[in-house]
Amino acid sequence: MKGKRFDPEFKKDIVKLYVDGERTCPSLAEELGVHENTIYKWIQQYKEDPEQAFPGSGHLKADAEELRSAKRKIKDLENEIAILKQATVYFAKNSK
Repeated sequence: MKGKRFDPEFKKDIVKLYVDGERTCPSLAEELGVHENTIYKWIQQYKEDPEQAFPGSGHLKADAEELRSAKRKIKDLENEIAILKQATVYFAKNSK
């Protein structure tokens, strides 16, 4: 069974309640029905990168998505180079 899903804005609101000193982690965890470590993990993620914290399931942060895209482009270009090399060899043999 999978755990509860919370949207990014909700997580940010929960973290802000804790950071602002309005609530304790144990009280938030009990109210939400999650383990305290979940709240602490959210707090850590938010502190590391407040703007891009909690990108969502299956989503990457902007820089990670950019890196993935660049790696994909490199692989495509490497494949094109390999094909062009094979074509060069083929046409060199057949032009004699």
